[in-house]
Amino acid sequence: MGKRRKLSPPSRARLAALTTAVAGGAVLASGTAHAEPTPTLASVKEQVDRLNEEAEQSIERYNGFQAKQQKLQGEASRIQEKVARGQEAMNELRTRLGAVAADQYRSNGMDPGIQLMLDSDPAAYLERASVQNQVAGSQANLLKQAQDEQRKLDQDRAEAAATLAELDTVGASLGAQKSQIQTKLAQAQTMLNKLSAAERAKINAQESADKAKAAAQQAAAADRASRSAERPGTNTPAPPAAGGRAAAIVQFAYAQLGKPYGWSMTGPNSFDCSGLTGAAYRAADIKLPRMSQDQWNAGTRIARGDLQPGDLVFFYNDLHHVGIYIGDGKMIHAPRTGKNIEVLPIGVMPYMGAVRP
Repeated sequence: MGKRRKLSPPSRARLAALTTAVAGGAVLASGTAHAEPTPTLASVKEQVDRLNEEAEQSIERYNGFQAKQQKLQGEASRIQEKVARGQEAMNELRTRLGAVAADQYRSNGMDPGIQLMLDSDPAAYLERASVQNQVAGSQANLLKQAQDEQRKLDQDRAEAAATLAELDTVGASLGAQKSQIQTKLAQAQTMLNKLSAAERAKINAQESADKAKAAAQQAAAADRASRSAERPGTNTPAPPAAGGRAAAIVQFAYAQLGKPYGWSMTGPNSFDCSGLTGAAYRAADIKLPRMSQDQWNAGTRIARGDLQPGDLVFFYNDLHHVGIYIGDGKMIHAPRTGKNIEVLPIGVMPYMGAVRP
């Protein structure tokens, strides 16, 4: 037998090369295992739509807080004016009591009831109404008037303090909602900015196709209903043309087409969804609440088959979107940030019902 050849150990250079190769393979495998998939256009559109819908929900809550803030500000001003008038009346009464006290002091000393009323803490007197029995005639009436005035003043001050505290709470909620809206809109815009112009065009084309499909489905449904109405024994009259107040509402809505959506805006240059409906109804001398959810309770519920131009149509389970029905299965609405006021089939969004204020 020949002698076996003894294998020499690998050199340091070869070991280093092998180690580097193995490590590189591990890194490559790791990178492949954890690579983030490139989002599809459909997933981007879905996320952007979701963020915009969540933003609109927050916008309607913001509108509600804003309306409450305005109401509380009015109440606070009214109460504070009332407190100021009460303080003036109280100051006048104390001046009159001071004159009575001076007369008594010059004659036979100050009456203890008046002395107490003029004390730096008149509330102490109000807790001891029995002092009124120590004075007579016009003095007693004057003290009773001062007592009543002080009680009303204290009540008004307490009411003003409570209203101002509630105003602070609403203001904080308003700020929180605004921050939430801005965050969601910024997230949606960031996602869109990452797309190329061609990809954004595809998304817009898909939205247009969805609208056209919804319109075709609605037209087909209307055609089936029309043929059914022509059969004997059926009675489904076509909705009448808008007239009177409905005409004013619809005409106003048409005049706003193409104007931009603006969150929490009520016109005249931009609107959000409930801002548009509120402005349209004001054109017909009808006042609607600010929030879409409150507008839902502002009139008579109307079945889908009984819709007439000018009716309010509502969407999504929480009623956070509203438009103005214009006939033929269509509405005018303010869609969302980045879009303009448009005509849209009511079947495009999850339809919840209609109201006729």
